[in-house]
Amino acid sequence: MQIPQDLIETAALKLKSVHSEAEFFQLRSQYLGKKSFVLSSFAQLKSLDADSKVAAAKELNILKSKLTKLFEAALKIIEAKTDVSLLDVTLPADPYLVGAEHPIAEISQRVINYFSPLNYQVFSGNEIETDFFNFEALNFPENHPARQMHDTFYLNAGSKSEYLLRTHTSNSQIHAMLREPLPLYMLSPGRVYRCDSDTTHLPMFTQIEGLVVDEDINFGDLKGIIINFLEYFFNEKMEVRFRPSYFPFTEPSAEVDIKFGNNGWLEVLGCGMVHPNVLKGCNIDTQKYRGFAFGMGIERLAMLYYGVEDIRDFYSSNLDFLNQFSS
Repeated sequence: MQIPQDLIETAALKLKSVHSEAEFFQLRSQYLGKKSFVLSSFAQLKSLDADSKVAAAKELNILKSKLTKLFEAALKIIEAKTDVSLLDVTLPADPYLVGAEHPIAEISQRVINYFSPLNYQVFSGNEIETDFFNFEALNFPENHPARQMHDTFYLNAGSKSEYLLRTHTSNSQIHAMLREPLPLYMLSPGRVYRCDSDTTHLPMFTQIEGLVVDEDINFGDLKGIIINFLEYFFNEKMEVRFRPSYFPFTEPSAEVDIKFGNNGWLEVLGCGMVHPNVLKGCNIDTQKYRGFAFGMGIERLAMLYYGVEDIRDFYSSNLDFLNQFSS
C-alpha cells in the first residue's frame, strides 16, 4: 500500500487558510472522514497478506494520530479567535449621566464672581453660633423680635440658650473684624436658619453678605457698588431704588428694590452704613474708619434670575426641575 509522505504537510498548509469553524470541519472531513484516504486505506487492509497488513496498519495508525493531533490543535486556535463577545457599536449606548451644579450654587458663584476681582475676600463662618456673635455684637437690643424663639432656632428646645443656628451670615463679619487687619473687603456666603416657611421663605436658606471697612467710605460708595452689581447680575440696565429701612447693625439703612419686568418694584437686598456701635465693639477707630454692609438671599435672586415661582422647588429633589438648569 502506497501512503503519501506529504499528507501531513499538505493538511497543515490548508489549515492555515481556514478562518471559520465551518471551513475547519469541512477540511477535517477530507482528511479524517469516512471517505478520507486514511479510513479508505483501513478498509483495504483485508486484501493484503499478513506481513504487509501489519506494516500498513502501523503506518496508517501513525498517520491518523498525527492528523488527529494536527486538527485538534488547529481547532483550539480557531475557537480562541471566535470565542469573543461581539460589540455591536451601532446599538445605542447606556446613558452617561454627569452631575451638575445646583442652581443655588451657580447663583452664589455668580455673585462671588462679581466681587472677587474687586479684592473682596470670601470668609466662611460658623452655622452654630453664640448669641454674642449672632445678636449682641451686631447691636441687637435684648428685646428685639429676632431674638425670640419663634424666629430663631435655639439648640436647647423649649428655652433660649447661648447657642443657636445663625440667622444671618453677619456673624462672619464680626469674627473677621476682630481678627483681620484693616482695610477689610469681604463676602460671607453660607446657610442661615429662621423659623419661617412658605412659597417665598424657607427655614434654611442661603445668604451672601458683603462688608467693607476702610477710610473715607460713604453711602455713595455703597449705592455705586450695589447698582453696578445688579446690572452685572441681570445683564441689563436696571432701575434701582433705595428705600429707608431699619437694621440694628447699620445706620442709615435701606432696602433695595428693582423694577423687574411687569412685576413692578421687587425687593432684592438690604444694606446700610455699619453702625458705629458695631465698629466700636470690634475695637475699630470710628474716627478713622467707616464701613458699609449689604446682604441678599440667594434663593430670591435665583427665583428672579430663573423665573421660579416657589422657593421650595429648589430643595424638592425633583430632577426634572433641577435638570432645567444644567448647562
